[in-house]
Parts: sequence; C-alpha cells; structure tokens
Amino acid sequence: MLALAVLPRLRIGGRELLRSELPGPVEIETLGETVRGTARRLWKVYLAVTAAGVLALAALGWAGLDRRMGLFDAFSYATSAVSLGGFAPHDDSARGLAPVTQWVLCGLMAVAGVNLLRLYRLAVLRQVRAAARDEELKLYAVLLVVGSGVVTAELWAAGDAGGAGALRHGVFQAVSVMTTTGFATVDWAAWGTAATLTLLALMFAGACAGSASGSVKVVRHLVIFRFARRELEQAVHPDAVLPVRVSGRVIGGQVLRSVLLYALLYLLVLAVGTFGLALDAGADAGGAGVFTTLGAAAACLGNVGPAFGELGPAGSYAPLGGASKVILGALMLLGRIEIVPLAVLLRRGYWRA
Repeated sequence: MLALAVLPRLRIGGRELLRSELPGPVEIETLGETVRGTARRLWKVYLAVTAAGVLALAALGWAGLDRRMGLFDAFSYATSAVSLGGFAPHDDSARGLAPVTQWVLCGLMAVAGVNLLRLYRLAVLRQVRAAARDEELKLYAVLLVVGSGVVTAELWAAGDAGGAGALRHGVFQAVSVMTTTGFATVDWAAWGTAATLTLLALMFAGACAGSASGSVKVVRHLVIFRFARRELEQAVHPDAVLPVRVSGRVIGGQVLRSVLLYALLYLLVLAVGTFGLALDAGADAGGAGVFTTLGAAAACLGNVGPAFGELGPAGSYAPLGGASKVILGALMLLGRIEIVPLAVLLRRGYWRA
C-alpha cells in the first residue's frame, strides 16, 4: 500500500524500490539484466538459506540429537530465523532445544544477517576478495564476536552460567539481539546490569543492510563514524579535501544527509516513545522503571521483540496499559518501514502535491 501510494508520485521505479531495501551507501549491484532478474536471484539465495536451515535442523531430529526437532518444528524455526522474526512454535522460544540445535540456530541467524547481495556473490559467484573488502561485513563480524565475548565474560564473572553454558548462552543471545531476531535460550532479563546493558547496546546495532534485520543497520553506524572522523580531521586541517569512503567507495553528500537524518529521527522517535511509555506505565502498569521503558521502546523500534524486566523473554507486554500498547505498535511500524516513508506519507505537503 505504501509503495502504491508514495512511490509513483515520487517518480520511483523498481531500482529505487530495491535501493530503499538496502539503506545507506550500499551499491545496487546488478545480478541480472533487469531489476526483476536481480530480485529473482536474491529470492533464490533467501530460499536456499531457508532450505539449508530446515534440513540442518531436521537432521538433528532424525539423528536423535534433539528429539523435539521434528520436520514441522525444523521448518518453523528455520523460516523464523532466516527472516529474523524470532517467533517459535513453542512458548519457551529456543530454551527447550538441545544445545547443538541452539548452536545451529545461532549460525543460521548470523548468516541471515548478512547482505543478500554479498551472500550471492560469495556463495554463487565465489567472489571472496569482494567479501574481504566489504567493510560492513567485517564490522558486522567484529561486533558479533565482541558482543558475544563481552556477554559471555559477564555471565561467567557473575556466575549466571559456567563453562560451555556461558559461552552458548552468551553467543546465542548476542547474535539473536544484534540481528533483531529475538530468540531466547534463557531469560536475559534476570541477568546483571552489565550484561543487559550490553544487549541494549546491541539492539541499536542491527545486522547488515540488505538483510531482514531491523534497527539502525551496521552500515549506517559505519558511515556516521567515518563522517565524524572526517569532521574532526577537517577541524585540524580546514583546507584538506577528505571524502568519506566505505569499502573504497566515496559516499556522496546526499547519502550522508540521508544517513544522518535517519539516525536523528531514530533517536527522536525512541525518546518520544520512551517518554510516552513512562507516563502510561506510571498510570496503568504500576510504574515500570526507566530502564524497562527504554528497553521496551528500543526493542519495538528495532523489531527485536523481547525487552527487559517483566517485558523480557519470560514475560510479555500484557501488563502495560492500552496507551503503551498503541505506542509500541507505532514504534514497531516505524522501525519496520524505517520511519522516513511514513513521515513522507503523513506530511500535508505530500497530499497537496
């Protein structure tokens, strides 16, 4: 509906629609002679990853490694993991799965968080060098490793889990939250402050552009960091010409403006949503804490799902008041369509045009 209402008036065609699904300075690499051919190849990659996930999970059940994993559950978990949706056919999310199944599901989420264009070029065209030069992919991998290591260390130090359990839960939850999937192997709301703050930070990272992930996306963080570094260097050398580059490509002013605009709108919507939740929580839900309301706003705007406190993986959003649920619904919608299209649709000037 948004595409039919907005795009024709903005003179946007198929290539621009594809570009809107790849936020930031992501190059629209044509994989075919037409946009339709490119989309067809991307769908093949998506379906191939999903099919591989279904077979891998089902094989664990057939081998007796996880007797709970039948073909229906394998299909349900795989499709939910590749879409980074996080819904499960059981109300305990991924907590009742065997450890080996949780590791497979973790790997599936990590792969699904990669740009589909890059997956195609890496798996089908064997362009390993191009993947090695992709700075977004490298930063995505670094954030996953660092986030997983920090959470694991915090669990081990706090005694929340030990040995292999701390590693498995730390890695799984870091990957699940950063890719905005929302699967849970434990109730992370019961963890200490340091671990929950780490997960909150990962909620703002997101996965790669061109994946089904929500949140800000890694490439936008990369562009903002490069822009900030350029501005600091130019403060010292005002006459220097210092273009912003990502993966060897110069980022134009229009892309920089769009990335900065989205980041500012994201923070503004998050602040307004948190303030609205705090007001309604105090009236209808017995007074949720500031961290709980911030986590709920961040989880819904980033399309993660579970938040913290009573809104965590072991709880639900049911205790919140009606106004809070409306706010959270609006945050989920804004986060899913990335704010700007809806902001354009709601402007009075658009309908007068």
